[in-house]
Amino acid sequence: MKKIIILLLTIGLASCGTSKTVRASKKVIKGEWTLSSITYDKTGTYNVTLLNDASKACFEGSTWQFVPNNNTGIYTINGASCKTGDRNFVFTIQEIDPQTGLYDFLLKPTNEKYKSETNQGFRLSLTSLSDSAMQWQQTVSVDGKPFTISMNFNK
Repeated sequence: MKKIIILLLTIGLASCGTSKTVRASKKVIKGEWTLSSITYDKTGTYNVTLLNDASKACFEGSTWQFVPNNNTGIYTINGASCKTGDRNFVFTIQEIDPQTGLYDFLLKPTNEKYKSETNQGFRLSLTSLSDSAMQWQQTVSVDGKPFTISMNFNK
């Protein structure tokens, strides 16, 4: 009887945990990345502020550190004409559809103690992830039409 209860508890806890794919993704994302480029799906000149923080020019070349065992990280803006320095965040990877491999990447800016001051976060699509490259996409509305921003990282 005791073994049956332990087995049921183990199955119950395993079903509540993250999927194997999400756990594998967290292992790949661990470490330092560089945000190498930001692209748009439409041509033209746009004044975009990313993550309610800085411009595209400031984010390009920024470094990102991901610590998946506690879902925290730091990105560093280091552009010459930008407000430079470290920014802390917490993140979560959520599997949307195991068949397609689509994921949501949730990022919430925090203070140095990883506490949110605004309780505001950002939902991005994690569209590709490998040992050396990662891409996030966010679709917003411009003049009532979808506008996709792609953030391309290299490890």
